[in-house]
Amino acid sequence: MSDTLDARASPETAVTDLSLAIGQLLRRLRMEANPDDLTWSQLATLARLDKAGPMTTADLARAEFVKPQSMGTTLADLEQEGLVQRRPHPTDGRQVLFALTAAGIEARRQRHIAKREWLLAAMEKLNPAEQQTLIAAAALIKRLAEP
Repeated sequence: MSDTLDARASPETAVTDLSLAIGQLLRRLRMEANPDDLTWSQLATLARLDKAGPMTTADLARAEFVKPQSMGTTLADLEQEGLVQRRPHPTDGRQVLFALTAAGIEARRQRHIAKREWLLAAMEKLNPAEQQTLIAAAALIKRLAEP
């Protein structure tokens, strides 16, 4: 892929270029917002708990499309880091819920801030016309992602 996307490219070339560009941007955002070097599974699990609230290992595994054993390992690592904690299930004493700790909530908040700050700084390097093009593209990308 070239440094700039060709507006006259064929749809096939544009799809490839757009996919690569979005992938590179996402990887860069993850890198900028992950000073602890948490794995992708750990980050996804923290995000899921942040959005959905406390969940069982099995529910988290289903939501993240992984095996319960893999989710158990991820949760054990996050628990060791102090980012999640176990809570008793309110209706089933055999089950345990996992929830974010205060440190887990703060880690999510700091990652969100780091992403925004990096992206704002990167956008400031663009000229005003490029910034406007990017803003317009964001609306189109959002539309593409809608069901």
